[in-house]
Amino acid sequence: MKKIKLSLLFLFSSITAFAVDEKAAAPVTPAQAGLGLNQSEILIIILLVFAIVLLFVSVTLLNAFKVMYQEQLNPTPYTKSVKEPVLDYDTWLKQQPVKPSIWTKLLSLRPIEEEKDLVIDHAYDGIKELNNPVPAWFNFLFYGTMIFAAAYLFYYHIGGYGDLQDKEYENEMAKAKTEKTAYLEKSANTIDENSVKFDNTPTVLEEGSTVFTTNCVVCHGDKGQGIIGPNLTDEYWLHGGSINNVFKTIKYGVPEKGMISWEKNLNPKQISAVTNFILSLKGSNPAGAKAPQGEKYEAQDLKDNEVKAPTDSVNQANVTKK
Repeated sequence: MKKIKLSLLFLFSSITAFAVDEKAAAPVTPAQAGLGLNQSEILIIILLVFAIVLLFVSVTLLNAFKVMYQEQLNPTPYTKSVKEPVLDYDTWLKQQPVKPSIWTKLLSLRPIEEEKDLVIDHAYDGIKELNNPVPAWFNFLFYGTMIFAAAYLFYYHIGGYGDLQDKEYENEMAKAKTEKTAYLEKSANTIDENSVKFDNTPTVLEEGSTVFTTNCVVCHGDKGQGIIGPNLTDEYWLHGGSINNVFKTIKYGVPEKGMISWEKNLNPKQISAVTNFILSLKGSNPAGAKAPQGEKYEAQDLKDNEVKAPTDSVNQANVTKK
């Protein structure tokens, strides 16, 4: 084995030395297009690749020789094969280890061979009954419902940790009321002179009265009778008497007449409230009212512009028809 190793080492050294000599003796040629290698360099690369392949083959042969040498030193004893008898399918099947599957365990199934152990000692017309056990899944479900019922009873009725249906209903209604208020507040701040609606509900009129008392009484009087500004209780208007015109006048003002713009001081909801309050003063005829100014406004049906209350999609008439 030592001679083989020395021979392989000598062969590899000779190939390497030959490659170095070829590189030294090769004339210098100008670089060519492509990889930029001349013929000598390409030849050296080919020899190196060949040397690597040869080294790999040599190592493989060396390992094979080692195995052969070890087999000669310690030969494997020969054992005569024993011919096993050929079994039929039933015998072979009985020898196989049988493990019940998950499905079999879940349904509590028993093999057909154990049927004789399950027969109940009575028969009718030759028909026998088997004492099959209750499936495991049914037991799990049954006892699980009992545990759930006990936990539910303790959580909701004994301990009082959870809300019952009537309490949940009250919570949902309170939540809906809060969300409705937030929605109305948000939608009220998007009102402009084109979308404003007539609304004479007490809440709106009360808010409008507060805004009017705070900001408008200096020019229009505490009852809208008019002082510096015009009378707001008659049918005559300088800039239109519709709810849209009044809203627009309050919002943008009339600078040339001394009426300032309230757009930056009041939000759209407040302007809408005070507009509805001013329209509610019509016909109040307060004492000391200022003389009419402007043109008479023929009032339209304000119900066309009033805020409609939401109704259910199914009313009693529809229920009766159904």
